[in-house]
Amino acid sequence: MDFITLGVQLLNAVQYGAVLFLVASGLTLVFGILGVINLAHGAFYMLGAYLAYWITLMTGSFVVALLGGVLVAFVVGILLETVFVRLLYGRDHLAQVLLSFGLILVIDEIRQVLFGKDVHAVAPPAWLSGSIQLTDNLSYPVYRLAICVFCLMAALVIFFVIARTKIGMIVRAGSENREMARVLGIKFDRVNRYVFAAGIALAALGGILIAPISTVFPGMGDGMLILSFVVVVLGGIGSVAGAAVGALLIGLTDTFGKVFFPSVSSILIYVLMAVVLLWRPSGILGRQDA
Repeated sequence: MDFITLGVQLLNAVQYGAVLFLVASGLTLVFGILGVINLAHGAFYMLGAYLAYWITLMTGSFVVALLGGVLVAFVVGILLETVFVRLLYGRDHLAQVLLSFGLILVIDEIRQVLFGKDVHAVAPPAWLSGSIQLTDNLSYPVYRLAICVFCLMAALVIFFVIARTKIGMIVRAGSENREMARVLGIKFDRVNRYVFAAGIALAALGGILIAPISTVFPGMGDGMLILSFVVVVLGGIGSVAGAAVGALLIGLTDTFGKVFFPSVSSILIYVLMAVVLLWRPSGILGRQDA
């Protein structure tokens, strides 16, 4: 493999890991901070992709679809938390699994009624539709580079909010010791609502960004849900920084595994997870038991 081909594969790995980080960071916020197992997270990823298709079809603008899809997903997250999810705080995980599984069925039925079972294509913005010529026979899409840059900016915003803002301080306090934070007068009702909505919006954002690359099809969120849980476990439950590390590791493992070990590439991610858990049972950046 020459350096140019190696560089292309590295860019593919980073792009894949960056989108996976967006989706998994939403899952780790909801799972690690609210203590809610959201099996419908992949369905919201699919919802974002279908919103990208529909809004782009209606407006002709992918940028409008990006902004509108995230806003719709955020509002849906607020409504779901207000009506359903808040009833599950502190309850056993079986109730959470049953609710989220019900959401999967509802979202999938709505998808089938509105869009059917056809596969849909979403065009990227015209100004991102070109390619950068690397060699006579090899080029790299500008849109994939744009995804890397956008996800990096989004990651910086997420880390800034968590590390430098008041709501981030409250979220971190609730993650460390929720009961002590309540004693200090912090009310989590509104925080819970916004954290859950932000997690849903991040999942939808990942689906919107990936739609022009992978197309939009039923069940596209199933594989992403599994990978997101793997990222959360690898990085450490509740750790957004851990989600970033885990997503990058999976991106590199999956991309280069398909290049160098195609016959076993489908299991390499899970081998990686097993090795990491043997080394650090709580994940790479998870809190370790004393």
